[in-house]
Amino acid sequence: MANLTPERPDHILPKDHNFEGGDSPASTPISHAAKRRKVDNTNLGNPMINGTTDLPATIVDASPTNPSKWQDTIESIVKAIVSIRFSQVAAFDTEGPDTSEASGFIVDAKNGIILTNRHVACAGPFVGEAICHDHEEVDVYPIYRDPIHDFGFLKFDPSKIKYMPVTQVELRPELAKVGLDIRVVGNDAGEKLSILAGSISRLDRNTPDYGDLTYNDFNTFYLQAASSTSGGSSGSPVIDIDGNAVALQAGGHTKAATDFFLPLDRIKRALQFVQKGLPVPRGDIQTQLVYRPYDEARRLGLRPETEEHLRSIFKEEIGLLVVEAVLPGGPAYGKLEEGDILLTMDDEYITTFVPFEAKLDSHVNKDIRIGIERGGKRLDYTIKVGDLHAITPDRYVEIGGSKLNEVSYQLARVYCVPCSGVYVCEPSGMFRLDGPDNGWIIKSVDDKPTPNLDTFIQVMKGIPDRARVPVVYYSITDVHTIMMSVVQVERHWSSFRLAVRNDQTGLWDFTDLGEPLPPRPFVPSTKKYVELDASMGPSKDLIRCLVKVNFYMPCRMDGFPRSRKQGTGVILDAKRGLVIVGRNLVPTSMGDLILTFAESIVIPAKVLFLHPTQNYAITQYDPTLIGDTNVLSAPLSDEPLLQGRKVTLVAHNRNQRPVCLSTAVTDVTCVTIPHSGTPRFRAINMDAITLDTPLALQCSSGLLADPNGYVQGFWFSFLGDRNGNGNDNEYHLGLDVAAIKPVLERFQKQEENCSLRMLNAELVPVQMAQATAMGLSNEWIKKVEEANTSKHQLFMVIRTEAGTESAKVLEELDLILTINGNVVTRIQETDVQYESDELEMTILRQKKEMTVKVKTTLESGEGTNRVVFWAGAALHEPHKAVLQQSKTLPSRIYISARAKGSPAYMYGLVPTMWITHINSVKVETLDDLIDAVKHTLDNTYVRVRCVTFDNVPVMLSVKMVYHYFPLVDMVKDRHSECGWSKREIQLNQ
Repeated sequence: MANLTPERPDHILPKDHNFEGGDSPASTPISHAAKRRKVDNTNLGNPMINGTTDLPATIVDASPTNPSKWQDTIESIVKAIVSIRFSQVAAFDTEGPDTSEASGFIVDAKNGIILTNRHVACAGPFVGEAICHDHEEVDVYPIYRDPIHDFGFLKFDPSKIKYMPVTQVELRPELAKVGLDIRVVGNDAGEKLSILAGSISRLDRNTPDYGDLTYNDFNTFYLQAASSTSGGSSGSPVIDIDGNAVALQAGGHTKAATDFFLPLDRIKRALQFVQKGLPVPRGDIQTQLVYRPYDEARRLGLRPETEEHLRSIFKEEIGLLVVEAVLPGGPAYGKLEEGDILLTMDDEYITTFVPFEAKLDSHVNKDIRIGIERGGKRLDYTIKVGDLHAITPDRYVEIGGSKLNEVSYQLARVYCVPCSGVYVCEPSGMFRLDGPDNGWIIKSVDDKPTPNLDTFIQVMKGIPDRARVPVVYYSITDVHTIMMSVVQVERHWSSFRLAVRNDQTGLWDFTDLGEPLPPRPFVPSTKKYVELDASMGPSKDLIRCLVKVNFYMPCRMDGFPRSRKQGTGVILDAKRGLVIVGRNLVPTSMGDLILTFAESIVIPAKVLFLHPTQNYAITQYDPTLIGDTNVLSAPLSDEPLLQGRKVTLVAHNRNQRPVCLSTAVTDVTCVTIPHSGTPRFRAINMDAITLDTPLALQCSSGLLADPNGYVQGFWFSFLGDRNGNGNDNEYHLGLDVAAIKPVLERFQKQEENCSLRMLNAELVPVQMAQATAMGLSNEWIKKVEEANTSKHQLFMVIRTEAGTESAKVLEELDLILTINGNVVTRIQETDVQYESDELEMTILRQKKEMTVKVKTTLESGEGTNRVVFWAGAALHEPHKAVLQQSKTLPSRIYISARAKGSPAYMYGLVPTMWITHINSVKVETLDDLIDAVKHTLDNTYVRVRCVTFDNVPVMLSVKMVYHYFPLVDMVKDRHSECGWSKREIQLNQ
């Protein structure tokens, strides 16, 4: 067995974010940990960031704490504290879809209002429930999340709590003092209830920084305390010994026992508006301020007389508010500048954030006069206060597998860019653009500017499906670099709709944005391939056999880890438009396949055949669309490639540039590609060709030619196992033309059905020394030597596919001696299986020779042909890699992938599981599952019995969220425009 060393993968496109496959933990585009936010302590000692470290504040009585009083207090407030299990079901603004847990506490028992963090209430679509102290569960939904500060309110129905009194915690922001003994009570590190002690050490800490491109609070003080909470404590109340909430837990340090709490002043005000059913007025001038101590302010130009006057007014204050950033195009732009020291607002001296925000909130859409000092000079400006809610996105667009919203104040503030533009919050599908994997702002589509979401929608409505259009964009992290990508509009796989937040229902309401315009008809075109130098010999013309291939998968399936691949295909028959590609490039038949000829002609193609075990697929394009382009059918040789022979590799390298180089065959041997822990296609039972040049490892696809220009083999990349860094290993190997001729001849005869009969077993070569130890006689060794003078080997069964005829007869470690009377010493000698309903095999099992008859299985070559989406999970029948790696088949319902933020993700439906029962009803097939779940009610739990890949039964309860995750059945359909038909199944409710 050849020992394969993994090469560096040739792909350059990063992973999609929509679905998490079984072996590919999905990453989210721009997110922070929702459980509890942490920061490092890099800037702890920098007063320019964190304010002063020496606070002459009032200290409360430090007498020993009364343990019994604390116990009574905890018992009195614990019923008001809830554990929150929630998901943001779609990417939005700075956050990707995710599932997490947190804490909250009831602040209005009568109206059912829970206070928690903004990053728990979610800026985007939210689904969640609160678990009370007595383990009653109630549905919750957001009714308010602050545009800036890290707090939000969730709503629940108090009448649904039947077994305990509903109590509330009072908000008392004025009680927060330095030295105050506190308790943080909540869901810490996943524990139902944890009580952590601490004491407040600071009242005027500047807001913690959780990193770029994620949510960060600003324009407020934070309290700092000596405490150390963990994941899940977000939203916990910070209580005093009398049971009053004095702050809201928000985050902490990863490297120090320090926590950060949000003051309750503005929270209490917002609650009063929410309780009255009124909108919460929030004003802003698109300016960030930070608190600077007087010594820093003096260096910025604070005049001594001003400092003296302010110290006389605010005797306990030791600093001022200083402008940190002014957003271009905002109300204060061109007036305030970075480093300006805030003195007055409407002639009232302001030195802290609470009165600063109070002034803004009371002047929404009104003018306010702001007095500052800049470099020792007093200046006054009249600025119109804007509506903070107006620059806080509350809607997004879904199109082509991507999600986009308008640039938020949060993102604009971090990078000091205008608070406008269309932001790609889910960089996948058609807007999975080139460059860094996040932060894209779309400037134009098809040369039409897209300054806002409404304009973007109108532009996209006017572009036909499958049109190739230029998209001009830049990264918010680098506004100086303008980029352009040509994308294909995708309106045939996914929806084009607008989602708008509805705080009355807690849902996001969807509006369909219309049917797509039909694709433009392709106009035949003739182009000319580049010519290689004559010194390359006859093989130089073979560059006309190559086409560039791009493949896009709209959803994860069959365990394949990526949604986009690009590489090279080889034209087998120009008259019929047949092209061979590697299965690492085209792994399934669901997707958009695009071929590029002569660097100029871009046309669609379809997948005709996926070989079940060999690493190739046959695809087809319409030859009339390329006119008289000088393409060339690969001239196939009848001579096999042998070790030591000279060959020419004609391929494209990683940069898609042509390569034509002479080399030699170092080996032709049967190899075993290492399998990943999660089943996905893996080539088996093949002789692989290796070359004597490192340049071959930079070429993912191409062909191998003899000195006369005849094609003897194909060069492919092979998907292998996953390394310790979480990256996929890829191997670069050749495949002899003899391996593809049986299939090619069928298509050239225009046979509609290219199904093959298969021996469902994986074989590996065994040398004679090992075979002798297994009981092989000298007589058989002699037969092997006569049958193959170059390699003395036989083949051993190492795996059979579960549920197949082969598994009923063959066993692992069986040594195959003959098939239909012929000694088998070359893997291609097993190709007799393609035409045989039954094979007569002589095998050696446990040193006993025996003859068995093995029925073959008919394989269609179309791969997975049906996918059901339920609860955010992609379900289909076990694909071939699953059958190869599993010894049992608990059912025909296999979980292939799941969407982050979905019920499947939230409640534990893990890829590689089988579903066997729904509400105690046994389900064997996808139809059984549809019949079982279509009667379930929305927002109710379904009991799902699963079996893990290791055959461990698991019982789960999964809540249905059909509003965001409907029941959809997709079936391969050759009459459909995209090759698949989609049906959303109506529920019988």
